[in-house]
Amino acid sequence: MIIGRFPIAGLINASKDILMSTIRHITLPVGFVSAGVKCGIKASGRNDMAIITGEADVAAAVVTTSNQVFGEPVRYCRSILPKGYGTVRGIVINSGCSNVCTGPAGFRDAKTMATMTAKKLGTTADKVLVASTGIIGHRLPMEKVKAGIADAASKLSRNNDTETLLAIMTTDTREKYAVVQTVIGGKMVTLAGIVKGAGMIAPSLATMISVVTTDAAISPADLYKAVVAEATVTFNGITIDSDTSTSDTVAVLASGLAGNKPIKAGSAEFKQFASALQEVFGELARAVVIDGEGATKLVEIAVTGARSDAEAAVAAKSVANSPLFKCAIHGGDPNWGRIACALGKSAAKVDPEKLMIGIGGITIFARGTGKKFNVKRVEEHLKGTSIQVDCDLGLGKGRFTAITCDLSKEYVAINADYST
Repeated sequence: MIIGRFPIAGLINASKDILMSTIRHITLPVGFVSAGVKCGIKASGRNDMAIITGEADVAAAVVTTSNQVFGEPVRYCRSILPKGYGTVRGIVINSGCSNVCTGPAGFRDAKTMATMTAKKLGTTADKVLVASTGIIGHRLPMEKVKAGIADAASKLSRNNDTETLLAIMTTDTREKYAVVQTVIGGKMVTLAGIVKGAGMIAPSLATMISVVTTDAAISPADLYKAVVAEATVTFNGITIDSDTSTSDTVAVLASGLAGNKPIKAGSAEFKQFASALQEVFGELARAVVIDGEGATKLVEIAVTGARSDAEAAVAAKSVANSPLFKCAIHGGDPNWGRIACALGKSAAKVDPEKLMIGIGGITIFARGTGKKFNVKRVEEHLKGTSIQVDCDLGLGKGRFTAITCDLSKEYVAINADYST
């Protein structure tokens, strides 16, 4: 049972100014410290270097982008954790420059970040994960990076959560964090996560940049099983613009200091832990969509009745990624034709004679044709900031929910002005 939870900071209709949280999150689990500093990578002068680390070695599970063009920090993480899991000390993250398409020199830069951080932490480079986010195609300004790592390492504590989170953000307009606490094996277990991302969002295997810490006792291999399973139904169910980032990285670190007996895959305790992890992942995933570039509405597309869960996911994501559908949602238009079209073009089996489409709980299409419905009620639902679309394919028991946002003029403006 979830007995404590801190939700994301800010709602979709909140001010677009960055919200400063006062709640501890990433260092709340026992055994972690962090720091976030300014080192001059960002032209804005905002925080751009962070270290999150265990006070001793921790179990780690990492999933990264499926994009075939990926950053050198992703390559480095894969080199030290080829199976996606193992034992590390922590992670160093910079924002403002993604270190993507920078060749062997970029890989050396990523390794230098790990090596320098490791030296400050009293460990070795193969125990430090690296993540970078920001503009593609630029080398890191390594003198600034080195100064930032030294500064962050000197400030590690359990009192820098906000500064740490700010240091991983790019076009984000608000902080995104979540904390879940639950009792496992008679011991209080805490899971805390942070995430950055507002554009170039269509995760596949991972998400933008996210770090989750926990004090649960669990082996790296079993932690990895939970991470992959829960990322599939949370992070991998969201999309803002259908573009999978070159830098997507999710790292989950477990200190094992909660005092519970080690959690084993397949056990009741594992299911409980996985459920709590899904809570954290899900909260972070929704936060990313809420903060989507130019977004004014959060949209959930629930597909049921598919032949399998996999086909339900394909169908739901097809709707979620449809620019025509997203524009209709932005304009408040109950255009079921765009939903049916997006479902039909997907690789999932769709039979229009068995298909049902609803918006806000009101059926607007069924058995091959549009239905008479209360247009004012549906339009009123579409004026809100949380939109529900239901699609029953009528072919089986498969189900999946994708989460997206509307497509606005502001999204175009933001990305037309984004400097390379």
